[in-house]
Amino acid sequence: MSAQFEERTDNLVNEVMNEYGCITRREVERYLPQGAPQRHLYDPIADYPRRGGKMMRPSICIANARAFGADLEDALSSAVAIELLHNALLIHDDIQDESEERRGIPTLHKLYGVPLAINAGDTLAMLSLRPLIDNVLTIGPRISSAIMEEAQHMALASAEGQAMELGWIRDHSLDLGDEDYLEMVLKKTCWFATIFPSLVGALIGTRQSEGREQLLKFGFFLGAAFQIQDDVMNLLADARYGKEIDGDIYEGKRTIMLLHVFRCANFEEKQLLTDIMALPREQRDADKVNFVRGLMDRYGSIPYAKAIAHGLAGAALHEYSGIYGNLPASRDKEFIRRLVTWVFERTS
Repeated sequence: MSAQFEERTDNLVNEVMNEYGCITRREVERYLPQGAPQRHLYDPIADYPRRGGKMMRPSICIANARAFGADLEDALSSAVAIELLHNALLIHDDIQDESEERRGIPTLHKLYGVPLAINAGDTLAMLSLRPLIDNVLTIGPRISSAIMEEAQHMALASAEGQAMELGWIRDHSLDLGDEDYLEMVLKKTCWFATIFPSLVGALIGTRQSEGREQLLKFGFFLGAAFQIQDDVMNLLADARYGKEIDGDIYEGKRTIMLLHVFRCANFEEKQLLTDIMALPREQRDADKVNFVRGLMDRYGSIPYAKAIAHGLAGAALHEYSGIYGNLPASRDKEFIRRLVTWVFERTS
């Protein structure tokens, strides 16, 4: 690896995401309608896209396209579609999870009410189709059609993963294994966060679907490590995290730490955990959350989760070598590699 990349190790991921994020955000504005009803529709749909965020997903898409030889402009419409859909799903996730904050600000349904927030999320999801249609103008109908096929696959997998998690919460399920959690994360998180952007970028760069299985594996390992670390940060992060600390416990999410502590707990503790996690969110107060959090510390659930995340990151690096190893050295190729360590270094 050339010295120019090694010298910029600490900042490269953030630099690339800032650059590609700014370009994507500017293009997103073109797809946000103006006019009536502004206050009840077009202001709410513009809220989350204008709050910022890491811009990881569109950056992965653009970086893959460029690493495989495409121009940035060829990937921009797909990156915009990814960002629009991401914000649509965030709106719906926040409602389903009864979340209080998003990016350090009250969630959309807290600001506008649930009905208007649902409508805004629906609208953003529909608007995300337009950039994918516009792909025909830049990359042609064949690759545009392949991207639409991947989008349909991703959308269904994401819905299945969300249903798994919501179903566990509704049914008060706690007796779940790590394999259950990882299957849910593959569907809910990895397909949209890392697999789909990587596949789309590679399709644009190579104009073919070869290597799909390796990209799928890489995206799963990277995305699962990202999600587990995100779950850990929810328990340990400071105010820079941008979401409610311990919010996953308040929301009843079945994280790998919660499943681990339930397996390790004695009979009485299992009963208390079951009772606490069966409560509606508004009845799961700070004392109850602190009890769950204390059990996690007692049984080493956080180190346990970290060890799994690091193992997944190692597997991601192995797949990376097979996918990208023979490509010419580039900033984009190095960005993709550095994402694996950035997962553990980020603060938000």
